[in-house]
Amino acid sequence: MGQKVLLSEKEINIILHRLACQLLENHLDFKDTVLIGLQPRGIFVAERLKRILQEDYGVKEIKLGFLDITFYRDDFRRGDKTLEATKTKIDFLIEDKKVVLIDDVLYTGRSIRSALTAIQSFGRPSEIELLALIDRRFSRHLPIQPNYRGRQVDAINGEKVKVLWKENDGEDAIYLINK
Repeated sequence: MGQKVLLSEKEINIILHRLACQLLENHLDFKDTVLIGLQPRGIFVAERLKRILQEDYGVKEIKLGFLDITFYRDDFRRGDKTLEATKTKIDFLIEDKKVVLIDDVLYTGRSIRSALTAIQSFGRPSEIELLALIDRRFSRHLPIQPNYRGRQVDAINGEKVKVLWKENDGEDAIYLINK
């Protein structure tokens, strides 16, 4: 099993700043926009983006929530591995808000389909957008495309994209792993 560095810490930081600028262009003051990080790993991207928007671009208030999609997945009771739920934390209204769903890797699109179903439990947004740090564009099972894309990766079926975060893994890096 070999691995290759796709993005270093510096490259990830540059991409996050570019994504923050794109969000800022489309949402300005974030008065009617909320960010929702998908559990478990989209929350790291969402938290970083919120911090960049506030500290580097002076956005005063950004509503950030975390959404667990475990019980909405189409593979919830399949296979040998029991899926464990994480915490959903959305302590604000999303009714008539612009929701930006945030995940680290967009692969088959099934997680996003689950998130679209799950978010409806919290109200009816006026609009939903998708931000993905990594887009594995040739692996889609569903017709789902990101509005905001950090990097497009053309990985073949045997390859896996692994995103590491300092907060969880001790380093910021993205690897392409050959099985």
